[in-house]
Amino acid sequence: MVAALVAPARPRLADPVLGRAGHRLFGIVLVLAAALRVLVMLGYDTAQVYWYDSFTYLNTAVHMRPQGAFHPAGYSWFLWLLRPFHSVELVVGVQHAMGLGVGVLIYVLLRRWSLPGWGAALAAGPVLFDPAFLRLEHAVLSDLQVIFLVMAALTVLMWRQEVSPRAAAFAGALLALAGLTRTAAVPLLGLAALYLLLRRTPWRRVVALVLAGALPLLAYAGWYAQYHGRFALSGGDGVALWARTMTFADCSIIKPPAAEARLCPNGTVVDAASEYVWAPGASLNRLPGDRFAYNDLARSFAVKAIAAQPLDYLREIVEDTSLAFTWEPVQHPKRVTAMSTFPHGSWRLPEEHGLIGQVRKEYDPAIRGMSSVEPFGSVLAAYPYPWFLHGTLFGVILLAGTAGAIGRRRPALLPWAFAMFLLVAPVAALDFDHRYVLPAIPVACVAAALALRRSDADRERSGYYRRGYDHVRRLRRARHVP
Repeated sequence: MVAALVAPARPRLADPVLGRAGHRLFGIVLVLAAALRVLVMLGYDTAQVYWYDSFTYLNTAVHMRPQGAFHPAGYSWFLWLLRPFHSVELVVGVQHAMGLGVGVLIYVLLRRWSLPGWGAALAAGPVLFDPAFLRLEHAVLSDLQVIFLVMAALTVLMWRQEVSPRAAAFAGALLALAGLTRTAAVPLLGLAALYLLLRRTPWRRVVALVLAGALPLLAYAGWYAQYHGRFALSGGDGVALWARTMTFADCSIIKPPAAEARLCPNGTVVDAASEYVWAPGASLNRLPGDRFAYNDLARSFAVKAIAAQPLDYLREIVEDTSLAFTWEPVQHPKRVTAMSTFPHGSWRLPEEHGLIGQVRKEYDPAIRGMSSVEPFGSVLAAYPYPWFLHGTLFGVILLAGTAGAIGRRRPALLPWAFAMFLLVAPVAALDFDHRYVLPAIPVACVAAALALRRSDADRERSGYYRRGYDHVRRLRRARHVP
C-alpha cells in the first residue's frame, strides 16, 4: 500500500464527456467575454486594416497566388472563403468567435487534465479579456488564425494519454496550416514530433504527424515555385534575417565576399532591427530593384554574420526578448505602440495608394479607415487591463511552465516548448514586436496551469490520509456512545 502511494502515477485524464461541476463559473466568464466582443463590434465602425499587411492579405485572397515577400497565403485562404460576403466586418466578426473558441479550447483541455474549474477558467482569462487579443481579432491580420490553429493542434495532441494515428495526422495538418499562415510556426511540427518520440509513441503515429504536416508544406512550396521560381514558403526570410544582423554586424570580422559586402552596415542607424527592412538609407535598399530580389544574397550574408559573431547575435536575441517582460510596455520600434489598451479616435488610410483602391473594388467597397463610435468607444477606452498582466506576469507564467516541463509533471512540456519557441523565434528571425509575443501567451498559460496542477499521486495520498483521519474520528465518536 505504501508503495502504491509513493510511486509516480501516470496522468489521469477526465472522462471524454466533461461533467457539469465547475462549469458554471466558466459559463459566466464566457458570457462576459462574448459581451466584451459585442462591445468591440459596436465600438468601431469597421475592421482595423493595416497598411500594408492587411491589403496584401486581401489582394492575395482575390487573386489567389502566393505573395512574393513575407506572407504565405494561409490567412488569405480564410479571407477567400468569406469573400462572397464582401465585408471585412464579417471577417472580424468570425475572428471574434474564433477568439472565444481559443478560450474554450484552453478550458476544456485543462479540465480534461483534471484541473478545477476556477483554475482552467483563470488560464483562459488572458485570451478572453486582454485588449491585445481582442484588437487582433478585430484586425485583418493573420495572428489570431495562428493562435487558434496552434491551440487546436495542442488540444488534439494532448486530448488522450496515447495519441491515435488519426489524431496525430489531424494535429500535423493543423500545424501545417499554422505554418502556412505564419512561417514562424513551421518548426512547431518538429517540436510536436520530438515530443511524441520522447513519450515513446509508436513510430507509425509519429510518421502520421510528420507526413500530414509536411505534405501541405511541400505542396505549397511547389505552388510558390510556379510563380516565383524558388521552392520556398515565402520570399522574405533572407531579408528579415539580414535586418536582424544589422544591429551587430561588423564586416571587418565577417569578411564577406564582394557581392555580399554591398549589404554591410553603411552608417544608417534605426531604433529596431525590423526598421532596416524599410529604411531608405539601409544598404539593401540602396541596391537597384526590389529589395526582395536580393533575398538569397541577404540570407547568405546573414548566415555568415551569425557564424562570425554568434555571441553578438545571442546578445541581441536575449535583450530584445526581455522587452516582453517589462512592467510598462517599451515602444519597439518607437513608431509602434503596444496593443495593451483599446484605441480611441479615428485612423485614415493612405488614399493615394493604388492597392487600396484595387482591394476596395475587388473585395469590399466599404473598406475605410477605422473610427471609434460613441458611447461605446469611450467605454472601451476606459476598460482597465493592466499591462503587467501580459508583461511581467507573462514572465512568471513562463517560469512556472519551465518548472513543470523539467519536473515530474511532464504534461507541461509540449505547451511550454511551443510557448518558448513562439516567443523567441520571431526575435531570432527578425525582431521583437509586442504583437509577435501574443501567440505564445495562450500555450504558456496552459503549460503553467499543467505545471501547478496536483499530480494524481498527490491527490491519492491526500485522499488516503483524509479517509484514515475520518476513520479514526468515527472510532473515537463510537467509544463515547453510551
